[in-house]
Amino acid sequence: MQLAEVFQLVTGGKAPVRFQAYDGSRSGPAEAEVAVEIRSQRALSYLATAPGDVGLARAYIMGDLEVQGDLYTAMSQLARLELDISWPARWQAFRDLGGVRLLRRPPRPAQEIRLRGRRHSRRRDAAAISHHYDVSNRFYQWLLGPSMTYTCAVFPAESTTLEAAQFAKHDLVARKLGLQPGQRLLDVGCGWGGMVLHAAAHYGVQALGVTLSRQQAEWAQKRIAEAGLTGRAEVRHLDYRDVPESEFDAISSIGLTEHIGKAQLPDYFGFLYRRLAPGGRFLNHCITRPNNLDPAMRRRHFINRYIFPDGELTGVGHLASVMHDTGFEIRHEENLREHYARTLGEWSANLEANWSAACAEVGPGRARTWRLYLAGSRLGFERNQIQLHQVLCAKPDRRGRSHAPLRPNWEPPATSAAEFPASD
Repeated sequence: MQLAEVFQLVTGGKAPVRFQAYDGSRSGPAEAEVAVEIRSQRALSYLATAPGDVGLARAYIMGDLEVQGDLYTAMSQLARLELDISWPARWQAFRDLGGVRLLRRPPRPAQEIRLRGRRHSRRRDAAAISHHYDVSNRFYQWLLGPSMTYTCAVFPAESTTLEAAQFAKHDLVARKLGLQPGQRLLDVGCGWGGMVLHAAAHYGVQALGVTLSRQQAEWAQKRIAEAGLTGRAEVRHLDYRDVPESEFDAISSIGLTEHIGKAQLPDYFGFLYRRLAPGGRFLNHCITRPNNLDPAMRRRHFINRYIFPDGELTGVGHLASVMHDTGFEIRHEENLREHYARTLGEWSANLEANWSAACAEVGPGRARTWRLYLAGSRLGFERNQIQLHQVLCAKPDRRGRSHAPLRPNWEPPATSAAEFPASD
């Protein structure tokens, strides 16, 4: 049996992609937008020894499986197929393509990580963050654009650019928090300091950000100095649990909760609650699962081995319950998953525009890892397999007052893209 026959068998002959293999076999429509190419028998060994997305990822990252054309298009088209192949047919294909020889484990890509130590200990958390974020600031500049913001943007209009949408996101968070000149803001997991810079520059607050990535902190401090905000903004290379200050008027957590771990959520929200002044507001912005029925995160999947080691996602309902039990009063919640799908599409376009430079900077394997991650995550948000929620909370004062507006007052009167500056 040739590989093209196996592909036809697996897809039922309905795949809208071309297929070609190292044995010379081909199948699929000649006019298809994209083609999947199996370049070596080693690709089959990756698939046989690690079924599912890990095997596919290993083969793609190592270059044994290639996609000609747009990777997202190929993934979205293949995701529409309902694959149903009987076990006898699987066994026959396995025998025809090499049998037990396929079970010889090929080398794993260098980008695959296995962390040591107690899960979510401080040392292990630092290693997990460093693996993903301490890659190359230059690489992230090509990927993210001038804003250097690595979280979901908010697009007020179809014509809004990525830079304007990141400004809009930071501004939305600032307005939800009700920031006023002279207030104190803590931004945990602050990345390259986008929220810290925005709050200090546009709302006159005293802003402190903390991150476990040394490269992020160094880059952010330089950016703060260049913006002339040294007296009002600061980013520290620090675990959020080591922040000594308290009585903050507002706290933002934009993209950190995913790294905390489900079992640690009570301690996490409890720490932030204690650091917030009575009457203050807390906004949590994070990726979630679409329900609370599935496990927090299957740890053997591609995303956990290559992108966010030890990352755990839960449903927004579980997060809300923990926040309530901590003492927070939830005042507003919204799902921005379509915005994240579009954000990921913009990042993918940036990566492709800088592909050669990115490969030279971080190596082809890591660049291919990021290409796969961006395309797959975009598809996940579009298909409602993952979501992005903003939850706004208040810490009532001793008399039970929330100090929140009677009705949400953070939406601007108009939502044209022209209202948002190109960058911070």
